[in-house]
Amino acid sequence: MTTISLPRRRLLQGAAAAIALPSAFGALAQAPARQFRIGNQKGLLNILKGRGTLEKRLAPLGVSLKWTEFTAGPVQLEALNVGSIDFGDVGEAPPIFAQAAGAPLAYVGATVPRPQSEAVLVPKGSAIKTVAELKGKKIALNKGSNVHYFIVKLFEKHGLSYADLNLVYLPPADARAAFEKGSIDAWVIWDPFLAAAEKTLEARVLADATGVVGNRAYYFSSLDYAAKNADVVAIAIEELNKVDAWGSANRGELATELAALWGLPKPVADLTVARTAYGTTPITKAILGEQQKIADTFFELKLIPKKINVLEAATGIA
Repeated sequence: MTTISLPRRRLLQGAAAAIALPSAFGALAQAPARQFRIGNQKGLLNILKGRGTLEKRLAPLGVSLKWTEFTAGPVQLEALNVGSIDFGDVGEAPPIFAQAAGAPLAYVGATVPRPQSEAVLVPKGSAIKTVAELKGKKIALNKGSNVHYFIVKLFEKHGLSYADLNLVYLPPADARAAFEKGSIDAWVIWDPFLAAAEKTLEARVLADATGVVGNRAYYFSSLDYAAKNADVVAIAIEELNKVDAWGSANRGELATELAALWGLPKPVADLTVARTAYGTTPITKAILGEQQKIADTFFELKLIPKKINVLEAATGIA
């Protein structure tokens, strides 16, 4: 056995350290792994999460995912504003309020229009048969929501004005209770609350949004994240559209998954899925033009404090 003297051993150790030093510096110089933090409500993002396909697509890019579930779009946008998520799903109205409040959001994807997924409901035995008969009647809705815009445009279409509306601002659970008690004359609501009222209360649809408003859903990021991670965002939109395509072709299976997610009876999910149009696309100027009309209407109604340019909430749009 060969014995190495102490001085020589130290010399060899020093040489080994010198050889290792460049590779250590190289590791430090490599770009840090990217993270994609998704805030999701109970819906298609949950189904995408369950599939695991987004993780597989992003792994070769060195992107790790973190999922956080939220109860509503406005809460997700608050999380975006404080920098705790990078991506989420939301309806038409919350992003407008967020932009008016200075949130750095960017629209990055949109669903196809879904006008049949929101409607004005009246009780089963109501004498109200036309939209015109809603003039002066108590109508419940969630203030500043997509259905708020819908009822304004529905009244305009039928020759009525905003002054003809007698609105009662209630969140969905409270509005349903008021609807059941008969303390309101109509309720403007979206799925699956809409389908639940039809199936369990035998509520009657007086008018849905067909021919009135589009009722899209949106996917958002922050302006900074979307600009620096356009590849990640584009892949997320692609994968969501794949889930949409699957759901459109397999509505029974989709309804089963959503019923479990929502904790609602299968017939409610079946009705919701049956009338929902599926498809997700990147943002375009034309789509943001629809949002601009909503923003302008909300400003005129003094629901937001200032006029906004929706185009400022996007990066690299066509």
